[in-house]
Amino acid sequence: MSRRNAEHWMARWFLRAVSLRVTALLIRTPVTANQLTGLMIVVGLLAAIPLGASGVVTAVVGVVAIWVYFLLDLCDGEVARWRRQTSIKGVYLDRVGHYLVEAAVISAYGWRAADQHLGGWTTLGVLGGLLVVLVKAETDLVDVARTRSGLAAASEESVELRSSALGMLRRAAQVLKVHQLTGALESSLLLLVAAVVDAATGSLVGTRVLLVALAAIAGVMTVLHLASILLSRRLD
Repeated sequence: MSRRNAEHWMARWFLRAVSLRVTALLIRTPVTANQLTGLMIVVGLLAAIPLGASGVVTAVVGVVAIWVYFLLDLCDGEVARWRRQTSIKGVYLDRVGHYLVEAAVISAYGWRAADQHLGGWTTLGVLGGLLVVLVKAETDLVDVARTRSGLAAASEESVELRSSALGMLRRAAQVLKVHQLTGALESSLLLLVAAVVDAATGSLVGTRVLLVALAAIAGVMTVLHLASILLSRRLD
């Protein structure tokens, strides 16, 4: 299995087993894969509302909504493969959906950190969301650049870096899974922990520390990921 298409840890642990059962019911209905993708996007965006509100209960609701979002993400692909409905439009909608939801979720943390007021924390949240999306765009733009140049998709071998130092950093990041922390699923679980800290301390310190950490990780990832692309053979 390729690195880019590796199964998410939560899917491996239990959610894939759930999605297969849900898909077994969905294929008996007229619902299409693209409709499921649309529903996935709506659920993911709605999840940002409780994630941006104060309190532990709202954080729990947001986490559950993100799980449903991720479940639908698995189901739309399964339905598409079962019915042979895979399409370019479906792939496009899926990518746009992930862009929107990832940005909305991190931005919502800024709204929570600001105690639902506009200010520096909301700005940091929006900036963090944009950086998370930029990392995804850097990957997708490799395919855009190669396609416009008349080249085939980049091979797995082309991912190898010319710089040994950067290669070591990337391997360390892959082992530590730091790059996954800014994902909607992982970050929402971290937000739940932060919400508990907030409730215990009677402050927003948990959410604010988390937001700063996520924004910093996203910023570093943006720079290092761009460097890894430029120093690999993906654009050759």
